[in-house]
Amino acid sequence: MARIDLNSDVGESFGNWSIPDASMLSIVSSANVACGFHAGDPLTIRGTLQSAVEKGVAVGAHIGYRDLAGFGRRFIDYRPRELSAEVIYQLGALDGLARAAGTRIRYVKPHGGMYNTIVHHKDQAHAVIDAIAEYDETLPVLLLPGGYALDYARKQGLRGVAEAFADRAYNPDGTLVSRREPGAVIDDAGQVVENMLRLAQDGVLIARDGTRIRTEAESICTHGDTAGAAQMAATLRSALEDAGVQIRSFVEA
Repeated sequence: MARIDLNSDVGESFGNWSIPDASMLSIVSSANVACGFHAGDPLTIRGTLQSAVEKGVAVGAHIGYRDLAGFGRRFIDYRPRELSAEVIYQLGALDGLARAAGTRIRYVKPHGGMYNTIVHHKDQAHAVIDAIAEYDETLPVLLLPGGYALDYARKQGLRGVAEAFADRAYNPDGTLVSRREPGAVIDDAGQVVENMLRLAQDGVLIARDGTRIRTEAESICTHGDTAGAAQMAATLRSALEDAGVQIRSFVEA
């Protein structure tokens, strides 16, 4: 039986900005919980962690740049030592809240600007991956396949887990189409289901120019901050299960 993980970014509400997590946590098998730098606050994060525990969802630390105003999607030219310290700070903060909720962080996923930067930026990739290894070398890291960070993580002895994005368009080289470009986010549930069934069954993604991209993805990300996100995620999960694909977190043996 084919098997794949469904993950989503959660815990990202902040102040008057509210993104409901309950529906998504009933669908996914892994939850990327914001650590307070790109989104979220301690009260929101703690509530999200408690919900994840209740629903039996694996918890990951969704680390990011210190950029609440830009939702962590803007590049920041950090000094490596500073970036490393900020990664460890976020891991410790989320792990403390997770322990209070009766769980632990099981993996790490960089967010937004950080995620896309370390695909090619070697200094930042080293800072992020080395910081994770320094904090806990047993934590898997969820990253874009084909990127420098994934390769470096594996060379450093970490478990690098490749993922695909259900609602994002791809360039022919396997990178994500910039959100600044039209068509970067896919809102057609039928297209999402078709693309992800192909991924789960054949290990193939289709770039926006039709190029077939072979991928090793073990997880599918369904973003939680887009319109109709939970409904699309539920449709995708049902389609995968109907096709005989088992939904299970990649952290589970």
